[in-house]
This record gives sequence, C-alpha cells and structure tokens, in this order.
Amino acid sequence: MSGILDTQDLVAALKAAAETTRLRILLLLAAGELNVKDLTQILGQSQPRISRHLKLLAEAGLIERFREGSWVYFHVSDRSEGGKLVRRILETVDTSDPGLRRDSERAEALKREREAAAQSYFREHAADWDRIRALYVSETSVESAIADALAGAPFKVFVDLGTGTGRMLEMFADRYERGIGLDVNKSMLAYAASKLNTSGFAHAEVRHGDIYDLTLPDGVADGVVMHQVLHYLSEPAHAVREAARILAPGGRLLIVDFAPHEIEALRERHAHERLGFDAHQVKAWLEEQGLTGVEVRTLEPEAHDDRQQLTVSLWLARRPDTTAPTSKPQKLERISQ
Repeated sequence: MSGILDTQDLVAALKAAAETTRLRILLLLAAGELNVKDLTQILGQSQPRISRHLKLLAEAGLIERFREGSWVYFHVSDRSEGGKLVRRILETVDTSDPGLRRDSERAEALKREREAAAQSYFREHAADWDRIRALYVSETSVESAIADALAGAPFKVFVDLGTGTGRMLEMFADRYERGIGLDVNKSMLAYAASKLNTSGFAHAEVRHGDIYDLTLPDGVADGVVMHQVLHYLSEPAHAVREAARILAPGGRLLIVDFAPHEIEALRERHAHERLGFDAHQVKAWLEEQGLTGVEVRTLEPEAHDDRQQLTVSLWLARRPDTTAPTSKPQKLERISQ
C-alpha cells in the first residue's frame, strides 16, 4: 500500500536515522544537495566516516545519490517512503541546538561561496542572454501570458523543470505550498538559490536534476512548468514524458518555447538543439501521455521592434481528474483538431 512502510523497512529506516552524525547529515541534506567533500568540511569528520554514514542512509532508502561529472551528490529522497518519513522526523528536531546551528552556519558559508561563483558566471554570460531576449517579445508580455495560463486555484506542489535562475518559482511564490526547481547547471542553481533565499521564499527549493529521469514520484505535482527548456534538449519528447509522469490528476502542465524559426546562430552560438517547435507536434507529445484539453497561445514579435524575430508559444495541458467536476477552460486559444 502506497505511503506505508512494512515493519522491516520501518525499523531499518529508524535505525539508520537514530545516530547523531547521521541525523546531522539528514538535516543538512534536507536543506540542499551536498557531496562528501562538503559534508566533511561542515561536520569536521573524515571522508571514510562520512562515506560510511551515507552508505547506510542510502541503503535504508532515506537519501539518494546522483553523479555530476566526477562528483557524487546526495539529497533526502522524494521517491521513497523512507525519505518522506525522514522529513516528518526532521520537523520535530530542535534546530536551535548549538551543534546543529553551527552545522547550518557552515553550510550557509559554503553556499555563499558557491553563490559568489555563480554571480561571476552570470556576469560573464549576461550579454548572451540579453541578445537572445531581444529576439522575442518582452519578458513582461511572456510572464503575463504565463500567469493567465496558470490562473486559478493555488498549487500544493509546483515544479519548475529547467528552473535556470528560479524566475518561475519566484513569480508563483504566492501560489504554491511547496515549490521545487530542477536544473543540471550548478551555477544556475546557486544563483537561483541565492535569489529565493534573499526573497525569503523558504517554501521553495532548487536542486540538481536530470530532466530525462526526475527523482520525483509519479503524480506528485499539480503544477509543472517548462519555460524555455525544450529547445536545449536533444530528446524533448522524453522530457515531456517525464513532466507528464509527475503530474497529479487534475494537475496542469505548461510549456513555453519558441515556434519554428530559422535563426541558425542560436544553434551555433547558444547551444540550441532545436529551432522551435510546431504547435501540433507538442500537442501530440502531450496527448501521447494521456493529457487532455491541449491549448496554445502565440506571442508574435512586436512590429515596432526590428530586433524581434521569434514567436513564443505556450502549450497548456491537464491530467484528467475523473473525480472532479469539469472545470472552466483556461484563457488560451484551443488548437484545432
């Protein structure tokens, strides 16, 4: 039965967490992803000892590991019942304890170092992003269309795939109970984490994630956004399949990307894999995953701005919820059959 641990697994999970250093590790990993080197610096313990604790926690299903280049990172599992149990346990911990507070301060110092590196990365690449943004309608117009598409009831879990700077998490911060942003770029994630932390959005988190293999359970999110992500991917249909997998009954998935274009420079200079997407192709991908009511809206280049050459498209789809009454359609133009 989902949501329940059998006796053996429950005992294993509790035994794994019931040790001071491992509890400290769990508290740190619940707040963000860290590698063995990070944990040795924060906790002041040897690498072999930290590695042993991590191995025990992973075997008990409390944490997950993922590789990024030569580094291996860890975080509290979202997919296992043990990970969910850990989060409930950690809510009862008195974090004002001097030792735990010191761990948190050291982790924050490490985070600030990474944020400084991220700021440097963004300064170096800002000109590229500015040039790309100049090719399509203003961000204000795009964000207004996004807000219209996802208007309505608030979200319990809101997931931003390819979160980048965390703008979608920031934009919808008053609309969700828990926000999760995933990206493969550590510099992007550090920058996003810094912005969200500065803004006081404690209910939002960002983490490293493979968009083709999300470490999130089926049907966990009632809101999912993919904002200017698909054109960077070699297998966009695969990413859409994963986004649909984590969508809960009644949940909404919004994709924002470019319509087909012929600006080859974006492929050559800015790593764009795809030069936009046909509306009906994306519609087919969504419907193949059992999503319904696919609707589209297009934002054409503004006639008065000669720099603008790209059309921005928004696709909205919903996971059917047979237990709920039919909802009113969103403010998007339906694609013809």
